[in-house]
Amino acid sequence: MAHATPKTQSKDRIKLPFTFDADKMLAEFEALKLQSFEYYNVIPLRAPAHTVDTSLPAPPPADDYADGSWCDWLDTEYLESAPYLKSVVDTFKANTDVTLVRLLRLATNSVVQEHTDPTLGLEIHKSVIRLTIPILNKEGIQFFLNGTEVPMMPGECWYLRLTDPHRVINNGPEERVNLTIDMVPNDWIRNIIMGSDR
Repeated sequence: MAHATPKTQSKDRIKLPFTFDADKMLAEFEALKLQSFEYYNVIPLRAPAHTVDTSLPAPPPADDYADGSWCDWLDTEYLESAPYLKSVVDTFKANTDVTLVRLLRLATNSVVQEHTDPTLGLEIHKSVIRLTIPILNKEGIQFFLNGTEVPMMPGECWYLRLTDPHRVINNGPEERVNLTIDMVPNDWIRNIIMGSDR
């Protein structure tokens, strides 16, 4: 079950040639009328099929859950009610297998301690990668990767090598909201990432 690391390696942060409308995404996020929360909150937009449609059977146990192939995936009611966010996700679904999609919320005056995600890197064999699209990312919010800040702006799309140490600080007056999209790294997205790695 070891995950081999190929010889070629990308930079740890790559801004991709996609730009999305942050105002439309923010409006749909706010229309969800989500409950208040403390520290950290996750809104699932695409999830394992059996958790979205409980009439479906749960998948059998798997030897390896890293690449998302252990189950089928479905859009949730949250995503179905948000047409612009759905169009963002569909941009990638049209070209590769999209697995987990979430809105990640971090409350003001909160910190995500430094950590690594061992299977979220392009160099990891048989895994998925995660693209990050900031939605609400104002002054006072900092994302650090390998000890240096990643200057992500709302509506941009970034590949981050999350197998490396990363942390988040929100000292701003508002929560931080990111859209994260996990996907199988096929030739289409690999070529875009490597072509943007300049």
